[in-house]
Amino acid sequence: MLPMFRAFGLGVLIGLSHAGWILQEAEVLPYSANRSSWLLHDKVPAEHPVEFTVALKVDEDRHSALEKVFWEVSDPKHPKYGQHLSLDGITQLLAVPDSRVGLVKDYFEQAGATTVVGPNKDVITVSMPAAAAEAALNTSLSFFKRPEGSDRRIVTASTHYWLPEHVAREVVMVGELLQFPHLSTAPLQKPVQGSGNWPNSCDDPGCSGLVTPAVLAQRYKLPSKSDAVAKNSMAVAEFQGQYYKDSDLSSFGNSCQRDVKVDKTIGGDKPVPGVEAELDIEYIKAVAPEIHLTVVYDNQFSLLSWVNQITSLQDSPLVHSVSYGNDEKQQISAQYIYTCNTAFMKAGARGLSILFASGDQGVCGRQGCGKRKHAPFHPDFPGDSPYITTVGGTDFKGSDIGEETAWSASGGGFSNYFSIPEYQKAAVAAYKASPDANLPPQRLWNNTGRGYPDVAALGGTKTPYCVAVQGEFAGVAGTSAACPVVAGVFAKLNGLRLKARKPPLGFLNPFIYQNPSAFQDVTSGKNSATRKWGFTAVKGWDPATGFGTPDYEALAKASMSIVSDDQTVVV
Repeated sequence: MLPMFRAFGLGVLIGLSHAGWILQEAEVLPYSANRSSWLLHDKVPAEHPVEFTVALKVDEDRHSALEKVFWEVSDPKHPKYGQHLSLDGITQLLAVPDSRVGLVKDYFEQAGATTVVGPNKDVITVSMPAAAAEAALNTSLSFFKRPEGSDRRIVTASTHYWLPEHVAREVVMVGELLQFPHLSTAPLQKPVQGSGNWPNSCDDPGCSGLVTPAVLAQRYKLPSKSDAVAKNSMAVAEFQGQYYKDSDLSSFGNSCQRDVKVDKTIGGDKPVPGVEAELDIEYIKAVAPEIHLTVVYDNQFSLLSWVNQITSLQDSPLVHSVSYGNDEKQQISAQYIYTCNTAFMKAGARGLSILFASGDQGVCGRQGCGKRKHAPFHPDFPGDSPYITTVGGTDFKGSDIGEETAWSASGGGFSNYFSIPEYQKAAVAAYKASPDANLPPQRLWNNTGRGYPDVAALGGTKTPYCVAVQGEFAGVAGTSAACPVVAGVFAKLNGLRLKARKPPLGFLNPFIYQNPSAFQDVTSGKNSATRKWGFTAVKGWDPATGFGTPDYEALAKASMSIVSDDQTVVV
């Protein structure tokens, strides 16, 4: 048995051949990453329908061309800034050969599948009976359930999967087969009474002392009224059975004087209200009530499935808020991360902004650091991806609306997989050189990795948000709250630009790192959670709060001051 190696941008991917088949994703053991949170339940019946994503190979020169365009159109200092590609433009750029698409499509269809080729021709969604899938992939499928007794179950391969050699050569990976998701950045439920010393601007007394839309408006200098702009749009992503109930949204909107409604839903599940979904919707609309909102629901628990959904839409929402994630180490393979990052680049090249919450377990991540004194930190994915914007959490320093401090449980740190991107090299170097940084021991973190978060907003447990859920008002905290707030701010900035006939901001990080003074710096606190060590907030960027929290007035001025070759702006 001889190893065969294929090199990609994220390292070396290994395939082992036998009897004309190639083992996919060989670098990880089956279901090892999240086995503790999913238990083998039963064999999948032969006729049970299964669906999975087949990611096709994109030739290296075409992948490099995509990344080049991604950086050019995202950099406010580049002449091509804002010259985003259309959905068809991405397809032409990737230039996946029809012969490759046809070969893989025919293989699965001959095995009994129905297939849908994505508009960019780099992914194929495959649906087929379980027995046919097992034969086509040379694996065994089983049901897995959560140990806490939830009725949620997933279909996953209980062994590695293999593809015939002639097919495997054209495929990067097959998604939704080896993942055991632990996607939630679960919001933290707190007592109804809050500790804030400000008037309750909502009618329901349960919001007293909690963060409300009016608190955010004051702190982040949001305008009292913004005009709706044609084609401006935003979205929240939901997984894990999280849905919303119109009566809860109406209750929140009526009490807190905001127009809170969902304009469009993609996908869906049982209309049982979930605190995550309703938090996301209520507070992205609390910040930007005038902007068209889409809820994108993925019932496969799959980040890859979700990002392929949004990048396949002809008119995808311009800003996407995602309050979910996973530890970097829990990802199933380099192929999986590579495929997700490719999709993130496709989104940015089209002018879409993607924001992820940084997590609610400080530097230790969802796995935790355990009892070992010198256990290394666990960075978050996709929070540490260089191709998305990550949002951390803060608390008010006092009991009034004013200065903020880093929330101790806000996720942040440095990637073990990704090097420091060009846009943040100066900021990261300045942080490490700061005499106030009090850096953790080097054995705990990667000194050469991409730092995150990029920005932050209120999200800590000192003063939770007032959320209407399941007919009641309750206090909820977490970076799940911070992310939709920041996303709403950038959606409003897109409105200003679109009204002035300028392109949307697209991938945000180059703009953010070129305009640090447009954020309210957070210079105290540490995201150590329950550990002795964490990252300290200092002047400028830091891996606890990024550049700090939004100053809408400063951001509006900065976003409208961008001038490229095809734009003339009068501020």
